[in-house]
Amino acid sequence: MGTNEVDSRIVESSSSKNVKSVRSGVLVTGATGLVGRRLLPGLARRSAWVRTLSRSGAAPEGEVTVDAGSWDGIDPGPTSLDGVASVIHLAGEPVFGGLPSADRLTRIRASRIDSTTRLVERILERTPDDRPSTFICASAVGYYGDRGAESLLDDATMGEGYLAEVCRDWEAAAAAAAAAGIRVVRLRIGVVLAREGGALALMRLPFSLGVGGRLGSGEQYFPWIHADDLVRSILFCLDEPIEGPVNAVAPEAVTNAELTRELGAALRRPAVIPVPAFAVKIALGGISGELLGSRLVVPKRLQDAGFEFEHPTLKSALEAELRKVRA
Repeated sequence: MGTNEVDSRIVESSSSKNVKSVRSGVLVTGATGLVGRRLLPGLARRSAWVRTLSRSGAAPEGEVTVDAGSWDGIDPGPTSLDGVASVIHLAGEPVFGGLPSADRLTRIRASRIDSTTRLVERILERTPDDRPSTFICASAVGYYGDRGAESLLDDATMGEGYLAEVCRDWEAAAAAAAAAGIRVVRLRIGVVLAREGGALALMRLPFSLGVGGRLGSGEQYFPWIHADDLVRSILFCLDEPIEGPVNAVAPEAVTNAELTRELGAALRRPAVIPVPAFAVKIALGGISGELLGSRLVVPKRLQDAGFEFEHPTLKSALEAELRKVRA
């Protein structure tokens, strides 16, 4: 059964089954996002029940039944952790969801750092025997800044730049739970490739029109991961005694120029019109380094723990997602 297929053994909502008294469920924030929507079916097949938090309070679309709760994007409230054994915190304002205005940059920080801080505070308010035992928190490879061709393992030092600072504070907020004996995983996620949104959806249009091309020099390393492999890595981290920073990227390191060639080939379109670095800087300002910077990130901790990628190569990942678009 594929990662995106929904098993018939789905979780029952707490309205039909009293599960809140047993600490066996999983709380997911960001469940309506790109990764969260793909994650829920896998969680449903393995967890006693799943609770989601969203601003609307509505259950995510799909066939998986969840215990849907509402929040303001910062404070999960005092009862959201009732019966929860594991927390998967994916919520966050998209980095490339609009122009980098001062207001958007503030929302990017708050949606990550403030929400993580408050979530951990809610965890620590509970008695030790009533706390989740595992806390998986999203972070990003932006933590490393622009590092050229330096091989960046999971324990590599922090870099410089706006997102590096955001990731530092984001991870520090999550790590506070570790001091209380909770197993904390900080997933440093690369660019997620998925047909329904994110970077691949943004790139597909200009490339399909024949006006795609490399960004800047094209020599910068571009850490990426197929959405299904990211979902599988999250589930892997739920099961395995892995903790601390974990590089959630594919094992194949590619440059932006190599990405451009592979995407053009997958779409059967030319990819020969480069975007000069100055244009990216004008458009994106302080976050332009996230596209022009170079990060050769290595998923050593995942691989050492025995994780196997379904899409270890960029060609495999692009073919899988774009084939679904054409179907």
